[in-house]
Amino acid sequence: MRISYNSPVVLSFTFLALAVFVLTHFLSTSLQGAFVTLPSFSFTRPLDYFRLFSHVLGHQDLNHLMGNFTFILLIGPILEEKYGSQVLIGLILFTAFITAVLNTLFFNTGLLGASGIVFLFILLASFTTFKSGEIPLTFILVFLIFIGQEAYSSFESDNISQFAHILGGIIGSIFGFSFNKR
Repeated sequence: MRISYNSPVVLSFTFLALAVFVLTHFLSTSLQGAFVTLPSFSFTRPLDYFRLFSHVLGHQDLNHLMGNFTFILLIGPILEEKYGSQVLIGLILFTAFITAVLNTLFFNTGLLGASGIVFLFILLASFTTFKSGEIPLTFILVFLIFIGQEAYSSFESDNISQFAHILGGIIGSIFGFSFNKR
């Protein structure tokens, strides 16, 4: 038996995030800022454009990284097989960009981590058995549980961006419904 690189987007995303974690926590902590979307975007700072996408690779600590990539590695290969590598990378980049832009416009906090991508994957996975003309009950329950919990948690004072979670879930829901409807 041989080991196969069965899910190139998911595995590459995982290894990139792991490399960024090692780089920013052990080799050069001064680079951590390159992987956080700042609340003050400047059109004259090239690094700010990079941060619109790179924030999904940075993580606060090992628990944050492990929590996100446990879900990504569990759900991602199924999604990559169903939707294809190009679609999945497009969804990851789109979600990273939209969450960063909206966070910058509406919140006075930075954005760090792949949690929005996790919620994108969770809600999108509930559409894997979608049939035209139906709304899967699993989608409704997952939406209520995960998005409901995030909406409830948004009233707590913490360093977690429930907004990115909710937005990732909404993007996954919209894409899952519209893609599978065709």
